[in-house]
Amino acid sequence: MVSIVILTWNSRALLEACLAALPAATAPLATEVIVVDNGSLDGTAEVLRGRSDVVTITNATNRGVAPARNQGLRAARGEFVALLDVDTVPTPGAFATLVGRLRAVPEVGLVGPKLIGRDGELQYSCRRFPTLVDKLCRRLPARFGRALVDDVELRWWDHTGVREVDYVIGACQVIRRTALDEVGLLDERIFYGPEDVDLCLRMHQAGWKVEYVADAVIMHLERRLTRNLLSPLTARHVYGLGYFFWKHGYLLTRPTAPVVRRAA
Repeated sequence: MVSIVILTWNSRALLEACLAALPAATAPLATEVIVVDNGSLDGTAEVLRGRSDVVTITNATNRGVAPARNQGLRAARGEFVALLDVDTVPTPGAFATLVGRLRAVPEVGLVGPKLIGRDGELQYSCRRFPTLVDKLCRRLPARFGRALVDDVELRWWDHTGVREVDYVIGACQVIRRTALDEVGLLDERIFYGPEDVDLCLRMHQAGWKVEYVADAVIMHLERRLTRNLLSPLTARHVYGLGYFFWKHGYLLTRPTAPVVRRAA
């Protein structure tokens, strides 16, 4: 069985679209769906109250991404667990493909799908581990540091097939339960990002592989909640990045991992 954990916060319409897509996306797998409502005030609770096919966990306030997702992970009973953003619409068969990869290759601990936008455009969701330099470059105008950002996002690769990568972003991560039990849950000191990068790095450190599986496709509407540089959420994200670099003891040099490199 695969347990799908969806975290929502004031995203009623997005949640309804995501839930509607899951039956086709998960067939023929046995599934449980766990929705963690992080203090929504938009009527989300009323939608969930009538869903007998969904396990609901309701928080009075927004607890942050890692703490709330961990609530869902602790409740999950599946052999595989999936973290899925509420602003996604999985395509038919996506989860069967991802779980099939985990079943076929025992050394893989975590997989992520190909993400596309509403218009079908590829989103660069598998990447090299971040450094302070490339994080700063992402905030600069496109003409500055573009080559570095392109390399970090593996834009030179055609994003087909299966490939081992440093990390896949948390919009959708499907995790082997035994691997998660070994490395531990999401780090709750991180309110909003980069808890997804931290989990993948800990997977590598424990000897598990992280893979990008392009045959599984999920539409990602990609709400960027940190576009406003002066917002409290952006401040919490910056704090999370600083904590991540401190925790793993690096700033400018990427940690050792099976980094994806250009073909010779």
